[in-house]
This record gives sequence, C-alpha cells and structure tokens, in this order.
Amino acid sequence: MKTSIAIDYPNLSASEAGRVISFFEAIGLEHRGGDPRRKNSGLLIAPSGAIGINMLPSVSAGQMGHRLSVGINNPDVVFDLARNFNFKVLRDSAHPESDARSFSIELPGGITLDVVGGPLDPPYGIDGKLDAKGRRFAIVVSRFNAFITERLLHGALDALRRAGAERKTIVRVPGSFELPSAARTLAETRKYDAIICLGCLLRGDTAHYDVIVNEVTRGIGQSAQETGVPHAFGVLTCDTLEQAIDRAGLKMGNKGFEAALAAVEMANLKKAISTQHSALSKPVVGRRSSVVGKKRRKK
Repeated sequence: MKTSIAIDYPNLSASEAGRVISFFEAIGLEHRGGDPRRKNSGLLIAPSGAIGINMLPSVSAGQMGHRLSVGINNPDVVFDLARNFNFKVLRDSAHPESDARSFSIELPGGITLDVVGGPLDPPYGIDGKLDAKGRRFAIVVSRFNAFITERLLHGALDALRRAGAERKTIVRVPGSFELPSAARTLAETRKYDAIICLGCLLRGDTAHYDVIVNEVTRGIGQSAQETGVPHAFGVLTCDTLEQAIDRAGLKMGNKGFEAALAAVEMANLKKAISTQHSALSKPVVGRRSSVVGKKRRKK
C-alpha cells in the first residue's frame, strides 16, 4: 500500500521548501516532485505501510497557519531528526506506561507538525527458548583438523552449560564425511532432542574439498528432515587455516557455541510446535463416545 501526501507551500522560499522536503524524506517518505500545474507544491509517497494526515486550519501567534498530523512508529527518531533540522519544538510528551510519544514542531511557513505514535508490537509467533533444562543433546565431532574441532567442541559445551543442559553425549568420528552417518544413527535412537555436528574442512589443491562439503551438508540436512530430530550445522568450510581459527574462537566468534545455541532453540521449538498441534487436533471425547454408543445400540 502506498499513501501520497500533497503539500502546497506558496509562502515558502526555495530554501525553506527544500528543508521541509528534506525533513519528510528523512523520516521515510519519498519525494516524487510537485504538481506541474502548481509552482510551489510537493508530492511525497509513503513506500509502505499507512500514514495518517490531517490538514487543519489553526491560529498560531495571531497568524493563520496549517496543522499537519502524522502517525508513525518511530517518533523518537523523527524527534531527533527535527532537532537536527533546527525546527522549533512546541510540545513534547511521552506516555508513562509505554514507548508511545507525541510532540509538535514548527515547520517553515507556519506549519505545525504533530507527530504521535510508538513502536509496533511484534507479530505473535512460536519460538524456541534458549533453555536446555531437561533436554538431551548429542555432539558429533570430527577428529580430523582436531586443532580446530576441539575448540568448536569446547564452545558447544560452554553454550550447553550456560543454557542449563545436564545430559549430553559426545561422539567422535574420523572426519567430517562421517558426521551425517553418526548423526543419523544417534537421531534414530530417539534419545536426543537435538544433534550438534562439528567439523572443519579446509580447501586444498584438488576438487576433494567441494565433494566433501556438498556431501556433508546434504547428509546432515537429509538426516534432520527424515528423522525429525533437529541437527545443528557447526561444520566450518574455509579456504585457509586462518579463517578457521577466526571462526573457532577468535575474530568471528566460536561457531561451535553458535551451533549449540541453535540446537537448544530448535529442540524447544519442536516441542512448542508439537504441543500446540496436539492441543488443536485433540478430539472431543464426549462426542466420539456418543457415536460409538449409538453404533453399539444398533447391533
């Protein structure tokens, strides 16, 4: 949805009109020029969402002016922009129990701009909490490039400990190529809420790297989809050893830590979805039993 705003400024100089247009562009509107039939006018577009506009006559300091009212979801940002443009603040008030805010500023040409609004509430959705209490996790880690994978393992264990995990199993495999097979075996036991896969692949001089990367990625994803157990991908695929070191605890953080947090979140998300689905699809026991009773009486 696009909302257009037409503004006439017959009493403004070119510089003042430019300031007004620049201010409205700064708060998110798009200037599309003016009405060719009017020398001093401007057309602005709100690219998305809705904006409420009221042009009302008002008397300010004994002179006839206009009042422009705007509803917006970032009033604090607009207020700071108005101060940067050196517009006079006429009124400023904040809601005591929320982030809502309203204020009035004076634009060139005797226009009073009333701004009111507050941040939009995020849409409701199902998410997984970062709480590992009562959850069971398995970590599959490659021994190849152990200098890197052991750092990933320590990062994953640290994340699980911080999230409150008490039960975790560590399984070591020769290399990253064996990660999908071991992860699938663990997932099929139905003893774990999520599997964390850790490995490190470094590009060499042959096509071996590309082959292994594709197979490991495909295998881990296929295991997660077919078993229904969340799998966290903590396999580094780097061109150099320096890149791997950066992602195992230095400049780029620890990807083992991040994979473990993803596993915790996905384990709880799966539980939340299953719980909601069960509640929605639960049959009405009384109605079902009455139907069964009728069939029995007919016999």
